[in-house]
Amino acid sequence: MQNWTVYILHCGDGSLYTGITTDLERRLHEHNHGSKGAKYTRVRRPLTLAYQESADSRAAACRREWESKQLSATQKRRLISARPDNSR
Repeated sequence: MQNWTVYILHCGDGSLYTGITTDLERRLHEHNHGSKGAKYTRVRRPLTLAYQESADSRAAACRREWESKQLSATQKRRLISARPDNSR
């Protein structure tokens, strides 16, 4: 069973990017270096991890990612600041 993580990145232009992964360290590296990062993040480097949250399954991670993407930038920033133990 894989552990899934929902994450929010703070982009170099001040925007936020939300995604899911089973290997957060690898995925952050992909976003910051090389061509495997999302198109959105490739032109907005450097990226830093702002928030992470564990999910029990891929389905749960996808649901939480979708919910997070429905939030405004202000709401996402509140989510990030409300759980400082999850940011790195």
